[in-house]
Amino acid sequence: MNADGWLTDTRTSYDTVAVSYADYIRGALAGAPYLRAALALFADLVHTTGGGPVADVGCGPGHVTAHLHELSLDAFGIDLSPAMIDVARRDHPGLRFEVGSMTDLHLADESVAGLLAFWSLIHIPDDAVPAVFGQFRRVLRPGGPLLLGFHVGTESRLKTQGYGGHPMKVHVHRRRPDQVAAWLRDAGFTVEAHLLTDPDESVPGALLFARRPPHSGEPHED
Repeated sequence: MNADGWLTDTRTSYDTVAVSYADYIRGALAGAPYLRAALALFADLVHTTGGGPVADVGCGPGHVTAHLHELSLDAFGIDLSPAMIDVARRDHPGLRFEVGSMTDLHLADESVAGLLAFWSLIHIPDDAVPAVFGQFRRVLRPGGPLLLGFHVGTESRLKTQGYGGHPMKVHVHRRRPDQVAAWLRDAGFTVEAHLLTDPDESVPGALLFARRPPHSGEPHED
């Protein structure tokens, strides 16, 4: 699949549903105790490593970014969809949001203390995931934690209608936690833990914690 093609389709789709999606997702964390617990643990890991800016990549309307801010993190959001960023800025005017793609993060090397991708990897094709994880590792400080959330499964499907009945054209990829963990290890991360949520549902979720190793533990070239 052409990279420009799926990125454009994803951007256009979420521009179309941005307002409806924000209404749909608003308050969702209030009824998700395990997600809140994972976010609290992530925040604690960031604080333990000294704190600093935290990137919520694929932030959508900014509800998770705002929750991280409530956990005393210096969180900012990045999303591919300009309309989503407009909604995030409207709903959370005191926070920083910017348009960007996880395939080419416009962040300096080792510039963030933590990175979160909460159900935003689901539209990234398999062949692009390793490069995305390479971007994540590049921008994370040594020792910085990474938290991923994603749909569990082995299927990909084309989503043609979304929130509010608006048309969409995005592929939704479900993945096994062991496959995601393998990609992370290949990208140079240490995988620390994962949690399966809603295991009896038709589409469970997974939360995976990883870390960019400190410099002293990173491989080096001779």
